[in-house]
Amino acid sequence: MQCIRKQASRSKSEELLHQAQSKKVASLNSKILDMEDDLDLQFLLNGAGLVKVRSGSWKKTRFYKLQEDCKTMWHESKKTLRSKQTFSVDDIESVRSGRQTEGLRKFTEEGLEPKAFSILFKGRRKNLDLLASSDEEAKHWVNGLQKIISNMNKLSQQRKTQHWIFNCLRKADINCDNKMSPEELKNFLHDINIEVDDHYVKMLFEKCDKSKCGTLEGDEIRHFYEILTQRDEIDVIYAEYAKTEGLMSAANLLEFLLKEQREEVDLSRAVQLIDQYEVDETARVKQLMTKDGFLMYLHQPEGLIMNPAHKSVYQDMNQPLNHYFISSSHNTYLMEDQLKGPSSTEAYIRALMKSCRCVELDIWDGSDGEPVIYHGYTLTSKILFKDAIKAIKEYAFKTSEYPVILSLENHCSVEQQKLMAHYMTSILGSALLTKPLGEHMPTELPSPEALKGRFLVKGKRLNKLEHFFSEHAAAEDEETVTEEEDCRDEDEEKTSSKRSKKLKMAKELSNIVIYCKSVAFHGFEHAREKQAFYEMSSFKEGDAAKYAEKSANEFIRHNSEKLSRIYPSSFRTDSSNYNPVPLWNAGCQIVALNFQTPSLEIDLSHGLFGQNGHCGYVLKPSFLRDRATEFDPITLTRGPWLRHKELHVMIISAQQLPKVSEKTTSIVDPLVRVEIYGVPADTAEKETQHIHNNGFNPMWNTNFQFDLYVPELALVRFVVEDYDSVSSNDFIGQCTVPFSNLQNGYRHVPLFNKNGDLLSSAGLFVHIMALDAE
Repeated sequence: MQCIRKQASRSKSEELLHQAQSKKVASLNSKILDMEDDLDLQFLLNGAGLVKVRSGSWKKTRFYKLQEDCKTMWHESKKTLRSKQTFSVDDIESVRSGRQTEGLRKFTEEGLEPKAFSILFKGRRKNLDLLASSDEEAKHWVNGLQKIISNMNKLSQQRKTQHWIFNCLRKADINCDNKMSPEELKNFLHDINIEVDDHYVKMLFEKCDKSKCGTLEGDEIRHFYEILTQRDEIDVIYAEYAKTEGLMSAANLLEFLLKEQREEVDLSRAVQLIDQYEVDETARVKQLMTKDGFLMYLHQPEGLIMNPAHKSVYQDMNQPLNHYFISSSHNTYLMEDQLKGPSSTEAYIRALMKSCRCVELDIWDGSDGEPVIYHGYTLTSKILFKDAIKAIKEYAFKTSEYPVILSLENHCSVEQQKLMAHYMTSILGSALLTKPLGEHMPTELPSPEALKGRFLVKGKRLNKLEHFFSEHAAAEDEETVTEEEDCRDEDEEKTSSKRSKKLKMAKELSNIVIYCKSVAFHGFEHAREKQAFYEMSSFKEGDAAKYAEKSANEFIRHNSEKLSRIYPSSFRTDSSNYNPVPLWNAGCQIVALNFQTPSLEIDLSHGLFGQNGHCGYVLKPSFLRDRATEFDPITLTRGPWLRHKELHVMIISAQQLPKVSEKTTSIVDPLVRVEIYGVPADTAEKETQHIHNNGFNPMWNTNFQFDLYVPELALVRFVVEDYDSVSSNDFIGQCTVPFSNLQNGYRHVPLFNKNGDLLSSAGLFVHIMALDAE
């Protein structure tokens, strides 16, 4: 959250005082960040000119400087109407040294490599491609920004709050006298998302103004800070278990962990938590936990709503690929919509860095003999196929070591298909799977574990996998196959005759399709009798949804043996998404979504794949892997999947919710909605009342109960919105957690913005209890 109120103009003497104090404030912030005397940080605080690169002809020098909060970057702008010339370090996805973006590679010379670097932002904001004056200055920028981002991420919640409020207080001090007047106090509260009346301001001010001099300073401001950050709900919980001279002993903490958190732990675990998170040295030596230490623990992974044991890979990764849900992207090359949005290798990088394990490449003949990727018959821009493969090669395994599937939508001539095969084999090298594992014909798909660090190609193949183990493999250079039915123009061709189109195929490309051979779907009976385990079908969303509703059990049995890929309708020209949950309920593995489009559906996907080490593979429940399963998510026949649970959720409070508008008059009126996604019988939602004019520390203390019948398929989503009585509510943040990942007890819930990025200071505080229904 940022303090966004504009500063009033200053006199010359006030400006000199402001500059002197800025240095002092920057020094204090560098200490908070553990970067005191860091040379890279000092360079950024002094600032420097950088050449901003937009095209071959647009290269202009602009001054960039880190502000005193060590978190906000100011930059010069020649646009007279530009209202905001800053961006926060929180907005940065990554900083890359060298010419690593499309823009820098295209618009700068190779010799400028050491001076070049890029700032990549979260969401859809354009990259900043920059050139420093020297190699040394480029290193300062890259190293400084990377260290700030890293150290900001390492700050405890208390230190983040301390840093944020300290800098908001600093900005509220308009005349730079290190004092706070009643008017400055009211403006400050407004900045941090609390609307208060004059009477409350006067009462709060008088409570802190011990000196009775009409302004707050020194210890009085610290007292105000303590009042502001007081967590009454934490005080109540702590007081109940702090039974040892007003503090928590290890035995008291153990009682809390057993009774409230429902954790199966012993005394040694309580001692470990005190040793790890107690902030007071004296208390820690005595194995006691203060209230500050208790709050610190509640903000750590152990105190969050997600089970920390699931943050690493915890599932069996040795089962066949078809036994897993696989994080999958549709039109991966697009940054925006599929009609006129830009195509970019950056889109592949972003998807892969979110652990997407199946990316799509729509390949067409390029005019200069080079295959290109774009959305055919539209105005989307084009990228070279070889550039996409290079980007995929570099970023595929940075966040997950498990296999990446390259889903080819091949529209190329034979000659350019040969070039495609050449690029994949030469660029991906030994990581590309070009023959089956083992010396004998397999009977099932290999496991993610067996395919670590490998690329699989999904596409058409001229012959069967058995030919690898036959002495009589086809020897023809070119053949034809029935073209894939999931081409993007399928819906448009409904009015024409039924497709019987043939695709000429290069043997070189055919030969690198091993375990993901694309075949048309002709019904479940045909698939049972004719379709091999390595052959997979693609279904457009409408057909898949019908199967998932009308023939759910058959679809589940089909998916227990073979891979299925689902893709959005071509009518979704805005690249919107369909609901993936019914398809997961039917056991479909590759449910491809438009990663470039923020949406509820993407939130659900990130929630499902946020578990198991965020590796992009999640093991399906056993009843979705059983070839003889009787499970049907619609009719819910009796079976081991029926495990009736009562989920009790108490929404207690929220902390530091961001403004949804940058208008200084904007204060949020937050409400919280809890949504359940899963089988139809489990789908539900309930919401709190809204809290008027308080986004800083609203409190609800509202209880909900949900009945879940197939908890293994349930996702629990917490949504925070800004209530609006006239129009629809504005989205503030959300968090989606698989039911099986929930921790019982008092838990903090981190919140993510619409782009799926963590809101660094914001969160909910809840109480969760999942019980077996009687």
